[in-house]
Amino acid sequence: MSIHSTKQEVARRRTFAIISHPDAGKTTLTEKILLFAGAIQIAGSVKARKASRHAASDWMEIEKQRGISVASSVMQMEYQDCVINLLDTPGHQDFSEDTYRVLTAVDAALMVIDAANGVEPQTIRLLEVCRARNTPIITFINKLDREVKPPLDLIQEVESHLRMDVVPFSWPIGMGKQFAGVFDVQLDRMRLFQSGRDRRPEQEDQTIEGLNNPELEQKFGQAFLQAREEIELLQAASPAFDHEAFLAGRQTPVFFGSAINNFGVQEVLEALVKYAPAPGPRQALERTVNPDEGKFTGVVFKVQANMDPAHRDRVAFVRVSSGQFNRGMRLKVSRNQKEIRPNNVVSFLSQRRELVEEAFAGDVIGIPNHGILHLGDVLTEGEVLHFTGLPFFAPELFQAVEVKDPLRTKQLRTGLTQLGEEGAIQVFRPVAAGATLLLGAVGQLQFEVVIHRLKTEYGVEARLMPARFTLARWVTADDPKVLAKFLDANAAQIAYDVVEAPAYLAGSPAQLRVVQDRYPDVQFHTMREHGGKVFQ
Repeated sequence: MSIHSTKQEVARRRTFAIISHPDAGKTTLTEKILLFAGAIQIAGSVKARKASRHAASDWMEIEKQRGISVASSVMQMEYQDCVINLLDTPGHQDFSEDTYRVLTAVDAALMVIDAANGVEPQTIRLLEVCRARNTPIITFINKLDREVKPPLDLIQEVESHLRMDVVPFSWPIGMGKQFAGVFDVQLDRMRLFQSGRDRRPEQEDQTIEGLNNPELEQKFGQAFLQAREEIELLQAASPAFDHEAFLAGRQTPVFFGSAINNFGVQEVLEALVKYAPAPGPRQALERTVNPDEGKFTGVVFKVQANMDPAHRDRVAFVRVSSGQFNRGMRLKVSRNQKEIRPNNVVSFLSQRRELVEEAFAGDVIGIPNHGILHLGDVLTEGEVLHFTGLPFFAPELFQAVEVKDPLRTKQLRTGLTQLGEEGAIQVFRPVAAGATLLLGAVGQLQFEVVIHRLKTEYGVEARLMPARFTLARWVTADDPKVLAKFLDANAAQIAYDVVEAPAYLAGSPAQLRVVQDRYPDVQFHTMREHGGKVFQ
């Protein structure tokens, strides 16, 4: 394929993540986007544990039981001549590391806010990650069919937490049982709300033209008069939509709707296609990598074990950074210069997989492998490149783990190694003789998920036990001899993670401060990136 054609293919790509606090309706919106894009024919229910259908993007057994997403899903579809790569992320804060890593692989984010609760803590954390990367954000305020906060209050919350200009593209008339629809500010017409999740994408919304149309006041009375006053106030006070400001992360367009009722979904989908950026340049340590370069580069931003338990597979999710991928092409892993020739590369639509013949910058492809590819690995056609930005945070919770049946010890280590490498949990191997493996987590739910997955995917009954540690810091020193001396002198507190990076484990902040004062030439780090590189 010519460079010109590669440029055209790259320009068609839209790669974005959906982010939110738990229960804001993110997975429901994900499904409805698939529905409106024609990628699925029926949307499942994520509300009831015992529902016979589950969210199209949730594939793990524990997700179906709990009705939550605990792993990121990748879905590809076409809409209006664009190729959309949609990444659904866990909303629960206990899985925030996975979400942070996914956000390094996208060009835009769709933020979902529960209109009854406003901007919640987990949403704020994710916004900070987006803001640090200047990721463009489109905002969808959901659940207008319920009793919710006043829209002006919601707009003010979004503006204060995002610290960017908010530009309402639509505005609600009424809420809850009195929710009448939204006024499309851009097109100067009202779209009438029709209740019912079984509305089909091909059914067009009924509309009434013009903000000053007397029919609107006649039909909706005081609710419309209040909405019109708010719209006029916002039009006077808010800046006009500026696409460049949006791309720079300084403005966010805001939409109101009800995902469960399929209302407002199409407008969000069309805004993503129209305004979200195509893939742009990516900065490697060695140089800037442009998306339309002739040669392929890609980064492993996620590894998932046992997506198909029957085949014990490990899939490396690769964001294509440049060039064109072709099935069976020769690729090198920058970390160790090993060559691979992936032939069974797949794209995803939830549990459905399709063999990939070609892919371009912005696409996310899955490469099944047996432990060859790790988080953060860079694949190229020969050039050695390194990308940074995939974070592991120092755990805040620790549990020791041991197997109930000693004959399954090998399976326990295999399972924990694979789950540690995919980032589901952090696994530490203490130096002290006879010490059991330690699990480190950001949130308690991670432990529950790992124990469940050990049992269902690896056939291992494991139990958790209290650990005497409460925090960890990865350690480095400019002088290798200084580091070696420190590790020997503090062996009882030292453990190695899955990439053999040494960490100091402490029982309290006071204990950490004492050892930091005693060893001023040793650096203690709260974050590690892939490959063992650590940062403060």
